[in-house]
Amino acid sequence: MADEQQPAAEPTKSKEEKGSLVEKIQALGQTGVPDMGQTNIHCMTVVGQIEGHMQLPPQNKTTKYEHMIPQLVAVEQNPKIEGLLIILNTVGGDVEAGLALSEMIASISKPTVTLVLGGGHSIGVPIATAANYSYIAQTATMTIHPVRLTGLVIGVPQTFEYLDKMQDRVINFVTHHSSITEDKFKELMFSKGNLTRDIGTNVIGTDAVEYGLINEVGGIGQAIKKLNQLIDEQKSSEVVQ
Repeated sequence: MADEQQPAAEPTKSKEEKGSLVEKIQALGQTGVPDMGQTNIHCMTVVGQIEGHMQLPPQNKTTKYEHMIPQLVAVEQNPKIEGLLIILNTVGGDVEAGLALSEMIASISKPTVTLVLGGGHSIGVPIATAANYSYIAQTATMTIHPVRLTGLVIGVPQTFEYLDKMQDRVINFVTHHSSITEDKFKELMFSKGNLTRDIGTNVIGTDAVEYGLINEVGGIGQAIKKLNQLIDEQKSSEVVQ
């Protein structure tokens, strides 16, 4: 009597595969994401509060500038990466950390595009203007207000002079990397009656474009299309040279 053929055993997943799936579900809420390995565009996010020299409480959603800087250096050095897309939804944060990120983005030799979703407030404004081209969602906002300190402050004239000089650094950067005039930016910064507990202005998407802070109202599709266009233009100029 011929032996009955045993059904083929179902392939079992290794412990490593199962562990990887669990990690993806825990981190991303799904089993997989689209493969970004072959793309020539690198995407970075600036979310929550920009953390500088002081560590924020663990419950705060933060973007650590010491994590961002190595990524920006890698983007500049990696020949496979031809463009950088930066997506912002930030309440602001440390002024010097924000300016450091802004200066690095502005000095990258490869095409850069920023997209403000939700909010690009406070020190997020210079980061949003640092790229070659900037977009803002129609419902997104940007809060422009004076620089201030929290915590223990030494009440001497030098403290106020330091704040004033820091504020000038922010104003100079924004006006040099966007179309807004210094007078208009200061007018928005020191406006009264717009914010409940502060002076300044909350600028909505279309207003940000009208003032010259941001280049265009748009979303992720327009931002990637523009970045690819800038990459092609840079390639064409290199061939001509």
